[in-house]
Amino acid sequence: MENKIWVLLICCTITTTLSTLCVNAATDQADVSALTVMYSSLGASPQLTGWTSNGGDPCGQSWKGITCSGSAVTEIKLSGLGLSGSLGYQLSSLTSLTNLDVSSNNLGNQIPYQLPPNLQRLNLAGNSFTGGIPYSISLMASLKYLNLNHNQLQGQMGDMFGQLSALTTLDLSFNAFTGNLPESFASLSSVTRMYLQNNQFTGPIDVLVDLPLENLNVANNRFSGWIPERLKRINNLQTDGNSWTSGPAPPPPPGTPPSSGQNNPNRRSGGNSSPSANGDGKKSGIGGGGVAGIVVSILVVGAVLAFFLLKRKSRKHSSSDVEKPEIDRPFTPLASNEVKEMKSIQPSAAISTKTFENSASINLRPPPVDRHKSFDEDDFSHKPVVVKKANTAPISTTAYSVADLQMATGSFSVDNLIGEGSIGRVYRAQFDDGKILAVKKIHASALPNQSSEDFIEVVADISRLHHPNVTELVGYCSEFGQNLLVYEFHKNGSLHDFLHLSDDYSNPLTWNTRVKIALGSARALEYLHEICSPSVVHKYFKSANILLDVEFNPHLSDCGLGSFVPNADHQASDQNSSSGYSAPEVAMSGQYTLKSDVYSFGVVMLELLTGRKPFESSRSRSEQSLVRWASPQLHDIDSLAKMVDPALKGLYPAKSLSRFADVIALCVQPEPEFRPPMSEVVQALVRLVQRANMSKRTVGDEQGTPRRTEEADIQEYTF
Repeated sequence: MENKIWVLLICCTITTTLSTLCVNAATDQADVSALTVMYSSLGASPQLTGWTSNGGDPCGQSWKGITCSGSAVTEIKLSGLGLSGSLGYQLSSLTSLTNLDVSSNNLGNQIPYQLPPNLQRLNLAGNSFTGGIPYSISLMASLKYLNLNHNQLQGQMGDMFGQLSALTTLDLSFNAFTGNLPESFASLSSVTRMYLQNNQFTGPIDVLVDLPLENLNVANNRFSGWIPERLKRINNLQTDGNSWTSGPAPPPPPGTPPSSGQNNPNRRSGGNSSPSANGDGKKSGIGGGGVAGIVVSILVVGAVLAFFLLKRKSRKHSSSDVEKPEIDRPFTPLASNEVKEMKSIQPSAAISTKTFENSASINLRPPPVDRHKSFDEDDFSHKPVVVKKANTAPISTTAYSVADLQMATGSFSVDNLIGEGSIGRVYRAQFDDGKILAVKKIHASALPNQSSEDFIEVVADISRLHHPNVTELVGYCSEFGQNLLVYEFHKNGSLHDFLHLSDDYSNPLTWNTRVKIALGSARALEYLHEICSPSVVHKYFKSANILLDVEFNPHLSDCGLGSFVPNADHQASDQNSSSGYSAPEVAMSGQYTLKSDVYSFGVVMLELLTGRKPFESSRSRSEQSLVRWASPQLHDIDSLAKMVDPALKGLYPAKSLSRFADVIALCVQPEPEFRPPMSEVVQALVRLVQRANMSKRTVGDEQGTPRRTEEADIQEYTF
C-alpha cells in the first residue's frame, strides 16, 4: 500500500511540476512574432480563441491549437475551423514546429514559400491554395507526411523530392497538376502511401517501380504506357481512368537488373501490412515482462526527476528553467547533403563535413546524383563557398569603436559618402594600416525599438552569410546608441553607377561582363533563397546594391538587413516602387517574398540589357516603366535588337542576347507563381554561357584590349 501511495505521489508531483513549468514558460519571441503575423493573415478569426495580434504567450496562455515544449511551439492544429485568409509570411521562424495542420478550412492564395523548416507533418488539405508546391518543401529532410489534396494547385511539379527520403505518405490528389511525374520521386525510399488521383498527370509511372508502396492511387489522370508488373503486386492499387496501353508490356532492355521485389507482399511479413503477426503466424511484439520492465524503468526515472524537481521547488520557475532545444538561427546554411544537392549551383564548392560534425541532424549519406547538372564543374567557378555551421559562439567579426570609425571616415565626412539608402548611409573608411572598408551607418529611425543586444544578435546572424558573390561583413560597432556595420570595400562601385552614371570617357561594360554580373548576382540570390535555412528574402535587390570588384565580379550588399528592420517590407516597397524594382504584388500588399526578389532580379537584367533605369519620369508615359515597355518586345528579335544598350555598339552575340531576354521574361512575369526559383535562373544563365556561339567580331574588354577568338570570349566567363 505504501508503494502504491509513493508511486502516485511521484506521478502527481511530476505532472504538477511539469504543468507549472508549461504555464510559466515564456514563449520564444520568434515563435510569438510568427504566430501574431499568422493571426493577422487569418483575419483575426474569432475561432482562434486566446490568440492575439499584440504579443502574448501562446504556450503559457493556451492559444487554441497550439502545443509547446518548454518555450518552443511544436504543433499547430487548426483543422476544420472555417478559417480564411492566408498563412502569413513568417512561418519559417517556427524552427521547432514539427506538425502543421490547417486542413479543411477556406485558406487561399499560394502556399507560402517560407514554411517551418523542420516539419515532420504538413497537412494543408481541403483548402483553396493555388499555384504550385513551394521549393522550400524540398529542403524539409525530416518531413514524413505531406497532404495537399483537394486544393487548386496546378502546373508541372519541379524535381524537388530528392531529399525527402523520410516521407512515408504523399497525397496530391484532387488538384490540377500536369506533366510527367518528377524523376526525384524515385528518391522517396520510405513512402508507403501515395495518392495522385484526379489530376492531369501524363506519361508513364515507371519512376514509382522501386518504391515500397502499399497503397497507390493514380486513377483519373492522363497516364500512358504500361503499368509495371511490380506495381501490379501492390495490394491497394487503383489505376482506372487513364490511357494505359493494352497488351503485354515489352521486355526490359538488355542489362536491366532483376526486380528488387520491394513491392512483393511476401516480403512485408511483420511490416505495416501485418502489424500483429510475423511470417510463421506467431504473435510478435513486446511481451508482458518487457512491458513491466519498461514501466519499472519509467517509474525509476520519474522518481529521480521528482527528487530533483522538489529540491528546486524553492527556486522561481521561469522560461529560463526549461532548456530550449537548440535550433538553427536565421541564415543558417543547410546540412551537407542539402548543399551538395545544389552542386550545379556552386559546382566546385569545397564543403567539409567537419563543420557539421556536432549536428545530430546531419545526414552524411552520399547525395543523390544531380540530374540537372549541365556543365563542366571546373569551367565556371573556382571560388569555394564556405558554409559554416550555426552556433552560439561569439561573433567572429571585428568590434570597432565609434572613435575608430570616426577617424577612418573623417568624422563621417560628406567627402567620404559613397551611398545612401532607406536604412542608412555608407561611407568610405581608410584605416591606419592602409586598409579600406565600407561603413554603413544605420539610421536611428530604422531601428526605433532595438536594443544593442538585439543589434549584436542580428550582426551574428549576418556574419554567417558566406558566399563569393555576397559582400562580406567585416565588423560592427554598437556604442552610444550608434549602430554601424563594416563591410569589405569594392573599388569599382555599384552596377548602377557603371550603367547610369558613367561619363563619355568611361569604358562601358561589355556584353560578356554583363552576363558575368547577371550570373554572379543570380548565384548570390540563390544562396540566400535556397541554401540558407531559413531562406533570406533580400527585399532591397537593385543595381545599386550590386558592387563590382576590380575583376567586375558582382557582390550583393545589404543581405539580411531587411529581416530585422521594423516595417522593412513597407520601406523596401516604398523605395523600390518609386524606382521600378517592386513586383506587382508588393505594390499591393507591401510584403516581400522570394518571388518578388526574382522579379527585382529580372529588372536588373533589363538594366544590363538596355542600359536604362527601371523608372524614368523624363520619358514618354509609355516608356517610363522599363518592365512595362520592354516585356512585350522580349520575344521579338527585331524589337529586341533595338532595345539593346547603345553603349554596346552592336558587339554581342544574337543568340546569347535572345536567351538572356528569355530569362528576363520568366523573371518579370506579373504572377509570382510563374516566376522560376533562382536555382533555375542560375542553370539557364549557365546554359546560356555554355551554348553561346560567341561572335567572331572583335570585342573589347574594359581596358580596351581586343579579343578576336571564341576561346577568349568563353574564357571571360570562367569565374
